[in-house]
Amino acid sequence: MGYETKKVMVVDDSSVMRQIIKNNLKQLGFDQTNLLDAEDGEQALKRINEDEVDLVISDWNMPKMTGIDFLKAVRADGSLKELPFLMVTSEADKEKIMEAVQAGVNQYIVKPFNATQLEEKIREIFPN
Repeated sequence: MGYETKKVMVVDDSSVMRQIIKNNLKQLGFDQTNLLDAEDGEQALKRINEDEVDLVISDWNMPKMTGIDFLKAVRADGSLKELPFLMVTSEADKEKIMEAVQAGVNQYIVKPFNATQLEEKIREIFPN
């Protein structure tokens, strides 16, 4: 599939959830050394400004800076505004989803999800 060179920033305040997502990404062919993580949007924003990434997978509900605020900050940054962004949320609420779409999210996935569902979303972001 060609994911091994893609760098991904996984953002979630749960270390268990970050590990699950990274394990799913490894199963899909992403290289372990290209999987970065952060525990909130604030930390992630700092890291993606220091280290070029190809995709952000971010939780919505986090302390310090929520996923939606992180998304808005990424979209407001000229050098990051085109960065593919996948929102992970336990919020299946249509209003929340519309808010994310209006803020410029590329894809969203509702928890709980499996590796196949994650792969479908990533394929939509990185079509062959």
